[in-house]
Amino acid sequence: MNHRVVVTGIGLVTPCGIGTEQTWDALVAGRTGIGPITLFDASALETRFAGEVRDFDPLDFMDRKQRRRVDRSQQFAMAAAEMAVNDAEYSLDPAEAERSAVIVGSAIGGLAQAESDCEKVLEKGVGVLSPFFILKVLPNMAPAQIAIRFGFKGPNWSTNSACATSAHAIGEAMRLIQRGEAVTVLAGGAEAPLSVLGVAGFNAIRALSTRNDDPTSASRPFDKDRDGFVLSEGAAILLLESEEHALGRGAPIRGELVGYGASADAHHLTSPAPDHEGGQRAMSGALAEASLSPSDVDYINAHATSTEIGDLMEIQAVKALFGDHAYRIPVSSTKSMTGHLTGACGAAEAAFSLLAMDRGLVPPTINLDCPEEGIDLDCVPHRARPAELDVVLSNSFGFGGTNVSLAMRRYQE
Repeated sequence: MNHRVVVTGIGLVTPCGIGTEQTWDALVAGRTGIGPITLFDASALETRFAGEVRDFDPLDFMDRKQRRRVDRSQQFAMAAAEMAVNDAEYSLDPAEAERSAVIVGSAIGGLAQAESDCEKVLEKGVGVLSPFFILKVLPNMAPAQIAIRFGFKGPNWSTNSACATSAHAIGEAMRLIQRGEAVTVLAGGAEAPLSVLGVAGFNAIRALSTRNDDPTSASRPFDKDRDGFVLSEGAAILLLESEEHALGRGAPIRGELVGYGASADAHHLTSPAPDHEGGQRAMSGALAEASLSPSDVDYINAHATSTEIGDLMEIQAVKALFGDHAYRIPVSSTKSMTGHLTGACGAAEAAFSLLAMDRGLVPPTINLDCPEEGIDLDCVPHRARPAELDVVLSNSFGFGGTNVSLAMRRYQE
């Protein structure tokens, strides 16, 4: 039996806010979460701004002892998981523990922690190294901590596929439920890449915007004056359930996950294939699994990071797949406000797509003052727009040429 998969809970920790309502209110208001870096001294860097999660207190989600034992990305993950569980009004039945799974990924994970501890060792010697150092930087510690917190004894692992990381996590969680191997999965991603090494590393490959004089306008997907993406931190986790399980406990259903398309460009480590045919195949695969045609899609949350090649290639892929219908679909990039959450962006943007469908509002692409030639679709500039949405796509494309598209639809029994 191929079980239907529904989303019953959403947890968000983003530069735009802590929690679903704070984040969503910022998105529909067109309010950015990007600003000068305050987490460390960035004065020597080419890029001195980022999408920081501000006003986050881990003690709202864990005790002091645990806070000392987990790095910032794991703190975000645990907070988002708790929000998702609460949003779903969920409590584990011990009889179902072995069919309750956690798949939470990270692209860079504990980079800031590793950098900080390395500095301490170089200054004071290896004796100062915490016994929790390795546990703070291992990518699979986030899902492990979440499983321990909620008693989930089913499959447990971490995905890693650059910017497609958490979209892969959601897709693989969907497969577990479809096959009947799990009835409940917490899936998503968490990231805390903001450090000297993180920013300097992306600067070294010329990936980041250097608009230091005006950080709030630096993330400008589709705009001809874009000069790179904005690095951000945060977490997003969804609670997925089989339809039968969700209905059996009277859960609130936020939407149905109906398609998961994944592909590889096999072309280049950082540049998409010509015309982004790999991204096109990911979208086509998601629609095929969902038994949907391109004309059924009402909204696309684009991966669009604000890079010169990537944004244009994604638009070309959409036009190639959707034909004339492409000009009738709103295609917006919420990264214009959140910046790029790297490994957490796929889950965050899947959540935004579900919220757009549930609330009848398409979030905008801010800072889109003059679209680049060839980017001639409806990219929803500057302001959110009311719309009746029944089917939405969320795209996530990563370094290494890895592509994921998730198809979601309004739930109907």
